[in-house]
Amino acid sequence: MKRSASAAWQGSIKEGKGIISTQSGVLEEAQYGFNTRFENGPGTNPEELIGAAHAGCFTMAMAAQLGQAGMTADSLKTTATVTLEKVGSDFTITAVHLDLLAKIPGASQQAFEAVANHAKLNCPVSKLLNAKITLDARLEN
Repeated sequence: MKRSASAAWQGSIKEGKGIISTQSGVLEEAQYGFNTRFENGPGTNPEELIGAAHAGCFTMAMAAQLGQAGMTADSLKTTATVTLEKVGSDFTITAVHLDLLAKIPGASQQAFEAVANHAKLNCPVSKLLNAKITLDARLEN
């Protein structure tokens, strides 16, 4: 399986503008630029898209791991917060924090934590990122 996305850019880093599109068409020429990355301008940015990808990947991995453990979630809600920092003279994604809220009938805290940690370490996006990945996982009853 292969999936693709594309980006185009015109102009300088601060005054320029770009667009991002995905093969599926979910994003079609979505605006991005300096103001959407480092300020609060309209549009998206690479870190937000990585956060969406990581949250989606981790949540799917969590559902798969729960199934292997004989459990099914009523709901799994994940937020991924991506940290971009200047390290030396370059910007680097240094961390991603996953915040999971789960409703899983009959799950023990111990089983839940084991599944969540396995999903955190083994979802394909976690494996891709060269960043510190942390997790807060809360089980609601």
